[in-house]
Amino acid sequence: MTNLPYRRRDFLEDVVKAGAASMLARPVLAHFIPKENLTVNQVIAKILAALPVEPLKETVDTLKSGSGDQVVTGIITTMFATIDVIRQAIRRNANFIIAHEPTFYNHPDDLHWVENNWVAKEKKELLEKNRIVVWRFHDYWHMMKPDGILQGVLIKTEWLVYNPQSTVAFQIPPQKLEDIIQHLKNKLNIPHLRYIGDRDSVCQKIVLYPGAHGGQKQVAALVGGNVDLIIVGESSEWETPEFVRDARALGRPVSMIILGHAYSEEPGMEYLVDWLHNKIPNIPVHHIASGEPFSWG
Repeated sequence: MTNLPYRRRDFLEDVVKAGAASMLARPVLAHFIPKENLTVNQVIAKILAALPVEPLKETVDTLKSGSGDQVVTGIITTMFATIDVIRQAIRRNANFIIAHEPTFYNHPDDLHWVENNWVAKEKKELLEKNRIVVWRFHDYWHMMKPDGILQGVLIKTEWLVYNPQSTVAFQIPPQKLEDIIQHLKNKLNIPHLRYIGDRDSVCQKIVLYPGAHGGQKQVAALVGGNVDLIIVGESSEWETPEFVRDARALGRPVSMIILGHAYSEEPGMEYLVDWLHNKIPNIPVHHIASGEPFSWG
C-alpha cells in the first residue's frame, strides 16, 4: 500500500493542511489568539496597577456578573452592557465586558432596586448561561490622569490639539455655533443633538462635561468663567438648560449643547481599547458601541 501513486485527493489534503498552518502563523491572526491565560481578576489587577490612584474603598467599579477566577477569552469595552452588546460579545467569543455605566438600571446595580424586575432577572440569566463577566469601569477611568473619558472625547473631536492638558475648560479657534454643532455630529456620529443658542453666534471658550456631572457643577462652570459654550452629555431640564435660557434673556450670550449621555462618553470607552492593548497585548480587545435607546420623531 505504501507504494501506491500520490493521488489528487492526497495532494488537496496536503494543500489544505499547509494553508491552515500558514494562516495560523500569520501575525494578524496570532493577535486574536490569546497567548496567555489571564483570569478576570488578573486583568483587573493589571488595569488598576497602571492607574495613578490607590484602590478605592468604596466604588461602583465591581463585578456585576460572573467570577473573577474565570479565564478571559476576549474583552469588550462599551458604555452599557445592553442585551445587544451581550449577544455580540457571545458571537465574538469574548467573555469579559468592561462597561462604563450600570448594567441593572441604577447606580449601585442593586438587583432589588425595583421588586419583581423580570428584565433584570432575565438579563442576569443570559449572562450566567453564557458565562459572561461584566465589570464596571467608571470611577477609576474618570480618575485616570488625564480623565480617560474626556481624553477619548478630545481625541475623537480632534480638539486635543487645543487642549493638550485635557482640562474641561479650553479654547478653540472662533467659529459659529452652527459649525460646532455640525463638527460634533460628524466626529461623534450623532444623528441629532439639542442646543440652546443662536446658531450664528461665535463661540471660542468652551466647557466640556461628557456624561452627567450634575447641574450644580455645570452652572458653577458658567458662573465662574467667561464661557461662550457649555457642552454636556446630559442635564436635568430644570437645571442648567433653564439657567442658560435665563442668562441669555439677561444679555449673556452663552450657548449650550447636549450630546446625549452615551454619545458623549462612548469615545472614552473606545479609547480604552488602545490603552488596554498596551497593558494586555495578548488578549483580543474590541469596542462595541451601545448607542442610545432613543429614536427621533
